[in-house]
Amino acid sequence: MTLMKSLGGAVLAASVMTGSAFAQDPSFFRIGTGSAGGTYFPIGGTIANGISSPPGSRPCDQGGQCGVPGLIAIAQSTTASVFNNTAVQNGELEAGMAAADVTRSMYLGEGKFDGKPHPKLRIVANLYPEDLHLVLPKGKSLSDLGDLEGKRVGIAQAGSGTQVAVLQMLNAWGVTRDNMDEAELNNSQSAERLADGQLDGYFYAAGWPVSAMVQLSTTKGMELHSFSDEDLAKINEIIPAYIPSQIPAGVYEGVDYEVKTPAVSALLVVSSDLSDELVYGITQALWNDNTRKLLDNGHAKGKQITLETALDGVAALGVPLHPGAEKFYKEAGALN
Repeated sequence: MTLMKSLGGAVLAASVMTGSAFAQDPSFFRIGTGSAGGTYFPIGGTIANGISSPPGSRPCDQGGQCGVPGLIAIAQSTTASVFNNTAVQNGELEAGMAAADVTRSMYLGEGKFDGKPHPKLRIVANLYPEDLHLVLPKGKSLSDLGDLEGKRVGIAQAGSGTQVAVLQMLNAWGVTRDNMDEAELNNSQSAERLADGQLDGYFYAAGWPVSAMVQLSTTKGMELHSFSDEDLAKINEIIPAYIPSQIPAGVYEGVDYEVKTPAVSALLVVSSDLSDELVYGITQALWNDNTRKLLDNGHAKGKQITLETALDGVAALGVPLHPGAEKFYKEAGALN
């Protein structure tokens, strides 16, 4: 039985019991996120909460939810960007969180996705920068990515945008699946393996602070690789969507130095099959005062999700805004 059918059955049963409380048919909205130990999952949950307003709930002005009337949004843990975009394209998810570089490649059918375009992908908003964390055991360091040759390296999950980008980066330093012992693991699994001495390092792109790394830094300890300016420029040339960024000192216990690292934007992506009216309502709910409070009081990265930065880099990406979102931004004066 599909998730949609099982949820639909539960709500149908509830509507029989509560009678007229469910006068409006519910609409389910699935948002693909990432692993529970990363940033997509908590941020996706906050967004789902903000855009929801289930049938029968109290009105917004009476202390109820301030989302789209009748909408029940659900954040689902997935393997992140590639999976989410594929599922949105195929109608298996209504929305997903995904890295900008992967979304562009998949929409256009370029690079790893050559000949396999995903034409239904549409953007609702640029959310926040995802900083690439190259995590090392406490006391260890690298001169550059070439030092990972022959090492045991976590390259993130198959189906993640991190893995796609990391393999491109490593290749530029001569490191491939053929000359390293790679492990395809999610963030929590990678942190556990590193703590147990089973990995020499692992990559994960996410908005800091990342919960699994917070735990690792306060227990076994860890280091983060800080890239040189020259290496950041090289990475930006290979993958233009990855731009120089910084993880401030003190974000993680024991990492008391600024970390220079590449970052890519995280996007909220939907299908072109969704109606303009629905996506307009979702975009409006995403940027209302109630959702603002949820974002500010949830994961630390939520404070960086703002209307002022919602369109940063979107025009140059080559992936269209959904018309419903575009209508909202025009009315809000954010788009000419």
